[in-house]
Order: sequence, then structure tokens, then C-alpha cells
Amino acid sequence: MAYIPRAVERADRYKVKVAEYVHYRREGYLKVEKLVPPEDVQKLLDWANARWEAAHAPAGKGGVGLQQSEKASIEEVHRTGTRVHQLHRVDPIAEWGLLHPRILDVLEALIGPDVLALQTMLFYNPPGTGGQGWHQDAYYITTYPDTLIGAWLALEPADEENGCLWVVPGSHCEPIYPPEQVHGHVHAQNAFEDLHAVQNVSHLDDSVNTLTQIVRRYPPPIPVPMEPGDVLFFDGHLLHRSYPNRTTDRWRRSFVCHYCNARSWVPWNHGAPYEGDSANYLHILARGSTHLPYASPQFGTPVDLFDERAVKEAPVPPRMMGDESGEMVMG
Repeated sequence: MAYIPRAVERADRYKVKVAEYVHYRREGYLKVEKLVPPEDVQKLLDWANARWEAAHAPAGKGGVGLQQSEKASIEEVHRTGTRVHQLHRVDPIAEWGLLHPRILDVLEALIGPDVLALQTMLFYNPPGTGGQGWHQDAYYITTYPDTLIGAWLALEPADEENGCLWVVPGSHCEPIYPPEQVHGHVHAQNAFEDLHAVQNVSHLDDSVNTLTQIVRRYPPPIPVPMEPGDVLFFDGHLLHRSYPNRTTDRWRRSFVCHYCNARSWVPWNHGAPYEGDSANYLHILARGSTHLPYASPQFGTPVDLFDERAVKEAPVPPRMMGDESGEMVMG
């Protein structure tokens, strides 16, 4: 039985334009405006607000039924005003957001057809908080082959004042630079002659974050303002950052997820216990198929996986040098 990578058609399916694909490959990022419908954005925003209120509720008034250990962890994160990781493992709304079909439509075109869902992060960034200096996500989340991609969904307006992302177009062509202070190791590090370590990655101060030296090789970074429902897709090698929320009355809530091609081996597990070197079985197969272990959605969120029973006839693979003329032929 041949594998035909073909997702099920839907009335609301997002079809990626060739120009969008080229922009992503050339620049390392792609902003798709209004990708997530307003009602879905509102659902996620209401959920985020409910979790905030529950984490700050008096003892015995958990609001949305948080487990005590989970509530304590979330309260600690909320006190820092930064982010909450991996809520899709404990909350159906987070799983639904991670597996949103229109986000997966874009991912299918950019890194697919097979997509593995790895991570969720809920950012609050109240006034006066947040910000992260220059970094590359694929250092923190390793995939082999190297196929990591981020999807940054704005739940409310994000601009330069309240801490939108800044990117360095074209910097996804850089290798991953290993942070020296954590004895970093990156994919194919020993294959490079002159790959040097960097210091203080993610530090807000450019004078101590030495990835800034790489940034300065490029034209000036650009901000990426976002409206609710916009999604920014960015390559795992892309140099990017955010600044603290400088406003006094505006938050910058966002829902940020990471994915990779489902044929990649993933040792990253964000602290969850597992046996062996592969953590693929902890991550959700969101679209297509894979030869590797994978998890199914814990809360029953629908996903569009390859179904052998739907295949009626096998595709005919092309041959590059199939006849005497040297022309590409089928058969």
C-alpha cells in the first residue's frame, strides 16, 4: 500500500500561496493574518483569563478545577508574568489550540505533510513584564532531521509597545550556536570548522548576549506587529526576540506552539519522564503519518491522519534517468 500524503478537504481549509511558501523559505518566517477565526481566538482568550483567575483565587476556590500541584506551579509562573508550558497535557482547550486545523493546514505545506505537535506555551505578559533576548528555538528543542517550526498566535494586539516579536529576516540560514554557559551541544556541531559558542543567550541586554554579534551581520531586525487571530510561523533557526511590555494598561496574551516533521526523531521531552533516547511517543501526531512512535490526543481533539483504507490507487513515482533521452519519465 503506497502512502499518499493528502489531507481531508474542509470548507474552511487554508491553502498556502506559493508566494507565502517562498517567503517562508527565503526569510525564515511567515505571518498569516486572520488565520484563526475570531470566535476561536475568543475561546482561547477566555480560557487564558479563566486560568489566570483560578491561579490567583483564594485557597479552595480554584475556579476551573486545577489540581493542587498544577495550581501551585501555575501560580509560581504567573508571579513572574511570563509563560506556562505544556498545558495541552492537562487541559483540553490547550490541546484543541495546539491541534487547530487551520494552523496545521499551514504547517502541512511548510514542513509536512506529516506533522508532530510538541509544545504549548501560554504567555500573559502583563504591563512591565516579559521580554526575551536574541535566541534560536532549535537549540532548546532538538529534532533530527532538523525540522522545528514555531507558531505564534496573537490573542490580542501585539506591537512594539507591549512586546511583539522582532525577527532577523534570513537568519534562519545560520547554524544553531551552542550556548557556552550550559555546555551546549547542537546538531552536527563537530561537522563545523568554525562554529563558536555564544554567551548569555536569551538575555535581554544585547551587550552581554553574544548572539547580538550574529544579528549585526544582517540588515536591522524588524518588528512583527500582530492582530488577534494572526499567526507567525518561524523556522527553528531564526534569530528572534521580544522586549518587555512597556505599557501601563495593556497585556500581550499569546498562545505559542512548536511542531516538527513527524519523521524527525525528537529527544526533547520538557521534563516528562521517559525511557530511552526518543521522546516521540510523548508528542501528538497531528497530521499525516510516521514510522516513529507517537501519542494520540489525550482529550479527543480530532486530527487528520493518513488512512490506508482511503487509498484507492498507488501513485506512480517519477524516475530521473529512466530512458535513453535522459528526460524525466513516469513509471
